[in-house]
Amino acid sequence: MSLKPRLLLLVGVIAVSFAAIFVRLADAPALVIAAYRLGIASLLILPFTYKRVTAAFKGLNRRTFALMFLAGVFLAAHFVLWITSLEHTSVASSVILVTAHPVFVAVASYFLWKEKLGRLSIAGIIVAMAGVAIISRGELSFGSDVFLGNVLALVAGLLAASYLMVAGALRNQIDAVSYLASVYGVAAAILVISAVIAGVEFMGYSETTYLMFVLLAVVPQLLGHSSFNLAARVMPVTLVSVAILGEPVGATILGIIILGEWPSAAEVIGGVVIMTGIFCVLRGGRGWLRPVE
Repeated sequence: MSLKPRLLLLVGVIAVSFAAIFVRLADAPALVIAAYRLGIASLLILPFTYKRVTAAFKGLNRRTFALMFLAGVFLAAHFVLWITSLEHTSVASSVILVTAHPVFVAVASYFLWKEKLGRLSIAGIIVAMAGVAIISRGELSFGSDVFLGNVLALVAGLLAASYLMVAGALRNQIDAVSYLASVYGVAAAILVISAVIAGVEFMGYSETTYLMFVLLAVVPQLLGHSSFNLAARVMPVTLVSVAILGEPVGATILGIIILGEWPSAAEVIGGVVIMTGIFCVLRGGRGWLRPVE
């Protein structure tokens, strides 16, 4: 593998690792943060993708449009729940749990697409769930704030898996760039409308918070995800998926350096167990493996 693909993966992992840090430094409701993140990202890519998206839309049927809208719903809900989880649990736990979406994709693909799960994938699913139990150890009370945050992160991971599965189902109907631009736009519109209905304010935040909004859109959303998708075009998707496992490590290290937030022993052990399980799932995966967002 040449240096360029390796560099793309490195840039992608570093970029997405900053997402949780930027969220923590943004003093705004989760719905507003998510709306700004996807709204700014959509506006930035619109001039470069408008003609391509318009041309791609001409050959699409109602089912494809419906699925793209559904993907936008999944993506919007994913970001709101994940950002909210960071208000209740640590950066390490939140990022580790939300990154478990390959496990959900594997299980769902087995039931929906009858994709065969090999022994390695099955073992990986069991191991990953054991890691979740380790992280949640001592926080199993339904009244626990940390437990709530961990559950929100897990559900956010499930929504990410749902989004990725729709992307996989439409891979032969629309090109990746048009799909991403369209779904980002749909998700942004849903988030903005939801924020207006909820009555939350879009203005009146600190300069630091607005800077975080922009950085979230540019660094993890556009730079990070774009690097992964470009890398997926020149190397095996499995390798790209495995590289994404570097995000929890990067986010945890950045959390220590920038936020002074050290992971607990349970988070370290559980995180290693979960990452091992996901690695096994990815190595044993077949047709359900897809590029990231």
